[in-house]
Amino acid sequence: MDLEQRVAELERRLAELEAAHGEGGARPAGPTPAASPVRDPGDALWALNGLKQQFAGLGAVNGGVMFTGAVRTPAGLRYEWQYGLPTDTVLDGDWEAAAESFAALGQPVRLRVLREILGGRCTAAELTALDGMGTSGQIYHHLRQLTTAGWLRTAARGRYEVPAERVVPLLVMLIAAGR
Repeated sequence: MDLEQRVAELERRLAELEAAHGEGGARPAGPTPAASPVRDPGDALWALNGLKQQFAGLGAVNGGVMFTGAVRTPAGLRYEWQYGLPTDTVLDGDWEAAAESFAALGQPVRLRVLREILGGRCTAAELTALDGMGTSGQIYHHLRQLTTAGWLRTAARGRYEVPAERVVPLLVMLIAAGR
């Protein structure tokens, strides 16, 4: 199977997942079905071994990269999401396109804005009232930068939210930055 066929197969499978669980696999708050054990106690690398099997089944000879998460935010919202690509697709992609997204996260106040919004403080007024966040003009500047880069969107009049498809990737990036 050539690269185009492999990518098409991954896109097809992703579309099936999105159709089953909503775009990005995010689910609204509410009860979830009982979960099976998180891992096989005899297999310390259970997630990695499953990933290898999935990509091998697609003919991705150089493997792949995946990130996934099941998250409940401090505000009580739940998100379940996963995304993966073959290694060759990632290495051959346009890395410069990621610069704006990374740059938007490269400012401590913006990271705090995202944390506070995930925690339930969703308006510029709520954010401005917090110590160390700056003036309302500065807050609006940060909200604009995060919105332009796709890390935020306007949910309702004057309220902001982290898009469902960005919650798990944001947390993955924070984990990766700490390694």
